[in-house]
Amino acid sequence: MSFARRVRQAADPIWQASFRHPFVKELGEGTLDRAKFRYYVMQDAYYLRHFARVQAIGAAKSPDLATTARLAHHAQSTCEAELSLHETFAGLLGITEEERAAFMPAPTAYAYTSHMYRAAYEGHLGDVIAAILPCYWLYYEIGERLKTCRPNDPIYEKWISTYSSDWFRSLVEEQIDRLDAIADAVTEEDRRRMEQHFLISSDYEYQFWEMAYRLERWPSAELVKSR
Repeated sequence: MSFARRVRQAADPIWQASFRHPFVKELGEGTLDRAKFRYYVMQDAYYLRHFARVQAIGAAKSPDLATTARLAHHAQSTCEAELSLHETFAGLLGITEEERAAFMPAPTAYAYTSHMYRAAYEGHLGDVIAAILPCYWLYYEIGERLKTCRPNDPIYEKWISTYSSDWFRSLVEEQIDRLDAIADAVTEEDRRRMEQHFLISSDYEYQFWEMAYRLERWPSAELVKSR
């Protein structure tokens, strides 16, 4: 079994929880509260800005120009394609410039991006790919599971079609292959660390759905509200 398949198998209980999460299920059914999706879009736009920077760190840590070029392309794709998608959602959901200016990342979004930065700055390219791959791969698997759904909502249909597309699948498969190639060339200690990054990111992916579904706030915000 390849390294990528092995860590995917190790993470399966977490991924199954994501597949069953009410945010994902209700998105596919078209019953997800728009307020929850609106919150998700704002938090995910924050996440993707940092995701692109972590991809760029991967480009800088690549051992050859061909890999540098591909990781730079991935970072550019995140900026152009996914953030463009979120700009479209922001317009349809009525997210204002004032809301963007006052935005604060939720605890889970902040922690997840901090985890990716730590993996990237403290490790090598394998650590970067291991930390960012669950986002790619899980979203593609969710897109595949939901692609036959008809939520009767243009925003939810666009989200599903993006992550079940051939374009997105090709990006996922490229990064899976890259993770396997790196894993074959590094030490067992490196592979253990990479697996830990993959599992932690998988857990954060589950927590991200929960964060959006519960409209997560910082504990201090609740303290201020109660005063």
